[in-house]
Amino acid sequence: MYAISVKKNLTTLGWVTINNNHPFSKGHNGFQISSLMQEKMVYVGHLDCYQKSNEILERLVSVKVSASQIYRVTDTYGAQIGATTDPQERTLTPVLEEEVLYVEADGGMILTRKEDWKEVKVGRIFKSGDCIHAGEKPGYISHSQYKAHLGNSKIFCRQMEDLIDAYGVTKARLVFISDGAPWIRNWIEDAYPQAISILDYYHAAEHLHGFADKYFKDDKKRMRWTEKQKELLLQSKVAAVIKNVKKLSDSKEALQLVDYYEANKQRMDYSKYKQIGAGIIGSGAIESAHRTVVQKRMKLSGQRWSGQGAQNMLNLRVTSMNGKWDKIIALTKCNFKAAA
Repeated sequence: MYAISVKKNLTTLGWVTINNNHPFSKGHNGFQISSLMQEKMVYVGHLDCYQKSNEILERLVSVKVSASQIYRVTDTYGAQIGATTDPQERTLTPVLEEEVLYVEADGGMILTRKEDWKEVKVGRIFKSGDCIHAGEKPGYISHSQYKAHLGNSKIFCRQMEDLIDAYGVTKARLVFISDGAPWIRNWIEDAYPQAISILDYYHAAEHLHGFADKYFKDDKKRMRWTEKQKELLLQSKVAAVIKNVKKLSDSKEALQLVDYYEANKQRMDYSKYKQIGAGIIGSGAIESAHRTVVQKRMKLSGQRWSGQGAQNMLNLRVTSMNGKWDKIIALTKCNFKAAA
C-alpha cells in the first residue's frame, strides 16, 4: 500500500491509503515508487547531497525517503541518461552566418574513493549571438551546451568533437578559448587546425603578474611595468613583451614566462580576436561552468565519489544545465530496465 498526506491551505487533513494496483502506486525500473516521486527524488538528488535531499523532499511533499534510497534512484537515472543521450544532439539553435561558435574546455579535480583526486573535463559551447551585453552591466551568456567527463582526455575530446561537428561550423567561425593546457592545445591543433584558437588573456596576464611579483621590490614600479606589458599584449605585441622580460631577467621565473608565451604566441593575437564574434578573449565561461556543473554539487564537504557514481551525477548535472530535464521525466515513465 502507498500512503500520501493530504493538505488543504497548508493544514494536514490526514492520510489517504492507495492500493498497490492503483497507478499512483506503480513504479518502474526496480523501484516501487511512482514515476512522479522518482523524478522528484532525482531532481533533489542532483542538486544537493543525499543527506540533505531527503530533508528537502520531506519538506516539499511530506513524504519521508531515506538518503540511501534517493541515492539509488538518482544514480540509476544518471547512468541511464548517460547511456541513452545522443552524442550529437544539439541544444542550441542553429548558428547563423554572422555568428561564431565558441568552444571552451578545462579540467578540475574532484575527490574519488580509489584514486584520490581525479580530473573532470568540462566543455561549454555557445554562440556569439547568445552573448548579451546590457549597457555597463556585466555581460552574460543566455544559452550554452555542456559536456562533462571524468578521466581520459581522449574520450572527452571525442565527445566534444561529435558535438562540435554536429553544428557544422568550420574555420574562422569556430573559436576555441583555453588556458594553454597542453592536452587542450594539442587537441585543437590536431582536430581543428583551421579554427581560431585563443589563449585566455587573463591566464596570460596572471603569468605576467607572477613573474613581476618575484622580480620587482617596489610596488609602483611593478604596477607600471605590468600594466604596460598588458597593454602590449592587448595590442598583439607579444614579441615585444617577451623581449622586455628578457631584458629584465634571465631568472627561472623569467624563462618560464618566456617559454609559456613562446609556446602560445600564435594564440595571442588579441587585437584581432576582439573584432571577432562577441570579442571574447577570456575563459571565464568555462570557469563558471566548473562551478555550476561540478563544484556546487560534487565538491561539498566530506564527499568522495566512485568513478561511475561521479559520471552518473555529471550526466544529470549536464542534462539539467542543458535544459533537458524533460528527458529525465520521460525516463521515469518508461520501464527501461524491463526493456533491457
